[in-house]
Amino acid sequence: MKVLICIGTRPEAIKMAPVCHELKKRNIPFRIISTGQHREMLAPIFDFFQFQPDYDMEIMQSGQSLNMIASRILSKADEILDAEKPDVLLVQGDTTSAAIVSLAAFNKKIPVAHVEAGLRTFDKTAPYPEELNRQMIARIADLHFAPTQRAIDNLIRENIPENTSRLVGNTIVDALYWAFNKIKLKEVVIDKRLIDLIDSEKDLILVTGHRRENFGHGLMEICEALKELSKRDYTQIIYPVHLNPNVKGPVYDQLGNMENIHLVEPVSYPEMIWLMNRAKLIISDSGGIQEEAPSFKTPVIVTRYLTERMEVVEAGLAVLTGADKNKIVAESNKYLKPDDRFSDIQNPYGDGTAAIKIVDELSLFCSGKE
Repeated sequence: MKVLICIGTRPEAIKMAPVCHELKKRNIPFRIISTGQHREMLAPIFDFFQFQPDYDMEIMQSGQSLNMIASRILSKADEILDAEKPDVLLVQGDTTSAAIVSLAAFNKKIPVAHVEAGLRTFDKTAPYPEELNRQMIARIADLHFAPTQRAIDNLIRENIPENTSRLVGNTIVDALYWAFNKIKLKEVVIDKRLIDLIDSEKDLILVTGHRRENFGHGLMEICEALKELSKRDYTQIIYPVHLNPNVKGPVYDQLGNMENIHLVEPVSYPEMIWLMNRAKLIISDSGGIQEEAPSFKTPVIVTRYLTERMEVVEAGLAVLTGADKNKIVAESNKYLKPDDRFSDIQNPYGDGTAAIKIVDELSLFCSGKE
């Protein structure tokens, strides 16, 4: 079995890392393509998880459109696929990188396996362009690794053959356990400046945000909500600000001088895990955080109107508010009250064994025993 893995963004690298570790553990040959879609954010993740790409497409150019990104990936894929001739291409999630490399593999008649398959909002504009990327990969993929039964049901609903889907959980839980163990063993150094910001006497609200649909007015609403929440007694807010100028500029303009709001540069993956564990509440539009936070019983205000991760909402650990100031503030105040109702909730996205199940199934698939 020879596996080719495509990684384009920071979340893909985090979620593929456990699979790479499991393949290496079993001495199964694999190679990694980095498209470089999140180029400046990928290197620290590769270093932390102790693997490096074999190919770097170096696709990013300043100001390029999604179509330009897609065309550059597609134009560079042939040479790599011809050189490697893998038994299977493994892609993750919903990025432009995953969708376009899957298409390139299909055109070469190379089987595709999709990690984190079956997530849906059934609204092709939310999230944009991720929802349509997911649906496109589903039409191409030969093997679908679903995190939950709901995801499998979504695939069945789209007439994806049920015998091609496997319930494995989400590899982000595997990655989180691996990282948190290193933190507990003090094998990871947390930036002292970050540690010094934390006031143990205050409730910590952790904030992230990067979705295109919240650029502009939506981001302004979120900033107004944070201003309001920062006025609460015994509350502090830490906001690692995304590098995208559509986020960074407005956030610093609105919140740069607010008391109890600490704007910081993007933090490392283990530092984000450390912050999530310490937070009383998270306000975010991130899909990954919706999957990680349940492991720490930390509730999430999801600043989106739709989510493809309804399992955590139904468990009571997340609520959809959209980019609506009043809803964000009202729901945040509910979660910030003393509450132990989350203590028995299990993470609906798995127990940290997804990578083992994925590699088991890949081995069967490539041996023809499926």
